[in-house]
Amino acid sequence: MNLSWLTPADRLSALPPYVFARLDELKARAREQGLDLIDLGMGNPDGPTPQPVVESAIAALQDSANHGYPPFEGTASFRRAITAWYLRRYGVELDPDGEALPLLGSKEGLTHLAIAYINPGDLVLVPSPAYPAHFRGPLIAGGKIHSLILKPENDWLIDLAAIPDAIAERAKILYFNYPNNPTAATAPREFFEDIVAFARRHEILLVHDLCYAELAFDGYHPTSLLEIPGAKEIGVEFHTLSKTYNMAGWRVGFVVGNRHIIQGLRTLKTNLDYGIFAALQTAAETALQLPDVYLHEVQARYRTRRDFLIEGFSQLGWKIPKTRATMYLWAPCPPGVGSTDFALSVLQQTGVVVTPGNAFGAGGEGYMRISLIAECDRLQQALQRLHQAGIRYESAVMEPTDVTL
Repeated sequence: MNLSWLTPADRLSALPPYVFARLDELKARAREQGLDLIDLGMGNPDGPTPQPVVESAIAALQDSANHGYPPFEGTASFRRAITAWYLRRYGVELDPDGEALPLLGSKEGLTHLAIAYINPGDLVLVPSPAYPAHFRGPLIAGGKIHSLILKPENDWLIDLAAIPDAIAERAKILYFNYPNNPTAATAPREFFEDIVAFARRHEILLVHDLCYAELAFDGYHPTSLLEIPGAKEIGVEFHTLSKTYNMAGWRVGFVVGNRHIIQGLRTLKTNLDYGIFAALQTAAETALQLPDVYLHEVQARYRTRRDFLIEGFSQLGWKIPKTRATMYLWAPCPPGVGSTDFALSVLQQTGVVVTPGNAFGAGGEGYMRISLIAECDRLQQALQRLHQAGIRYESAVMEPTDVTL
């Protein structure tokens, strides 16, 4: 049957192409051609989920009490584990019965929060570059995006003083994320104090994505938005178990903060899903209660890879600042070469996958994101391939490509 008459809703046509999905297609094609890919593109942690978490899931799976629908708001024990984790990590006291809500991964919650609170035409402040869900969720909801262009000379921090008062007065929500994806930038506590004051002054809902809170190095401790006095009155914070605990495929995250904002998200979700399988919530509790020695091992793994790649790229002409958090490096493309062209040329010439910076918005053009998701022997192979292909930062000419994203 010809379905040419059946067109998707306008909200889908408003979305820019999803570069990660297109990259997956190109990677699949390359593999079919026998190319050995070294995939440093996606933020998909390598390695297994911690064994205590797996064993906890197995035991919970065998308990028939977990086989029915879970509570819409998540199990009480998982919510208590979330709030206990926040108290232990940040000294922030939260009510598990109204200020914490489990999610099917933080991406789901970030997007659904936009649908719950943004009306068509509402103005939303979103940094650029940014994690795509920060601007795609508002676009799906019909919001109007005002991009806050992040700049290296400002250490990739939002310049609050550069936001016109007329824009600030119209804005309903501000999404932000430190430690940052994709730039790996970190923000001092003073920045959080400033953004809370800014949001309170202009009556803006703050949405902070803290998914890299645990991946911090060299003595650095990221700030939680909720540590800042007054933040809970106008904001919420999202977290995921995907990165720290190698649980990306398990799809477990949570949001904490203002109970009225969370209630709005919960109301929407009761009409869309039944929440996380209870056995997975039990496993997530176990993850949040793991001893710090596990966290230190994870941090050491990414720190070692960070140092290895920064040194390796320096031999190819790149000067990448030493990051203090996240699982990424953010590096400029060679002069005169666009993000997409560079990423595709690298893929075709070497089989090494990096993410073009423009996948994260216009503010990311001219950069690439490199994920620290392989062991050093594999990273060494990636560096050798780049060297053999003559790919250096000084190079301004890349091989032409007929593949487009």
